[in-house]
Amino acid sequence: MRTARTTRWLATVPMAALAVATVYPLVFTTNVALKTRHDYILDRFAPTPAAHWDNFAEAWANAGVSQYFVNSLIAVTCAVVLLLLLGSMAGFALSHLPFRGSRALFLACLAALFIPFQVIMVPLARTMTGMGLIDTYPGLILAYVAQFLPFTIYLMTSYYSGIPADIVDAARIDGSSVYGVYRRIMLPLGAPALLSVGVLDALFCWNDVLIALLLMPSAQHRTLMVGITSLRGQYSDDIPTFAAGVLIAAVPILVVYLVFQRQIADAVTAGATKG
Repeated sequence: MRTARTTRWLATVPMAALAVATVYPLVFTTNVALKTRHDYILDRFAPTPAAHWDNFAEAWANAGVSQYFVNSLIAVTCAVVLLLLLGSMAGFALSHLPFRGSRALFLACLAALFIPFQVIMVPLARTMTGMGLIDTYPGLILAYVAQFLPFTIYLMTSYYSGIPADIVDAARIDGSSVYGVYRRIMLPLGAPALLSVGVLDALFCWNDVLIALLLMPSAQHRTLMVGITSLRGQYSDDIPTFAAGVLIAAVPILVVYLVFQRQIADAVTAGATKG
């Protein structure tokens, strides 16, 4: 009994410390965002004496956060839709429609997961410049799709591999085309995986800074994370407003994680439990 209790404490104390270290920055940022500039200068760590909500209005309207938010929303939504469409089609083909080179293609997608973006950023920038896609939504969306499609294909292929081939064969015998099997059978059966992968892809795209900074240099086309980064210099003497902008950027991600945390965990472990 004593050994079990000791073991429990040895596991609980580090996890509690990790939880505090994770939550404290959010609590600190919220406290700073609710302070006036004067209160922050007096004591940045003290609890705010009264909530000052004007910082959020200042960040949203005058600091350009509203435009950054819209830019991110457009790019992320379009990119995730394309990722799920292409990833589900490729996953279906690689798992249930074997063809010459399909195994090599899957391994190539798997290998692409290990290539850092920094390795391809210069060729990508030159290609996008040559195609006239710098500082455009299509350019950023295509870059997101290219960067995160191997991950999406890998997880969808792993999930679809767990679906019995007899289901596909029965549908083909009944006269369904390949597209019909995909639309009527594989998409409904793959809905849980699509939701999980879609949430992860949305998080990846929303949190991206490097790709957006490279392909969307102008101020009016900045994504939210790039825009928030630029506010640090613009509001170096007004940290509460900067903190309010950081919270505005963090809240959508926090809400998505709290709502879909189970799907995120399922997506992370899909490759180990399927196939």
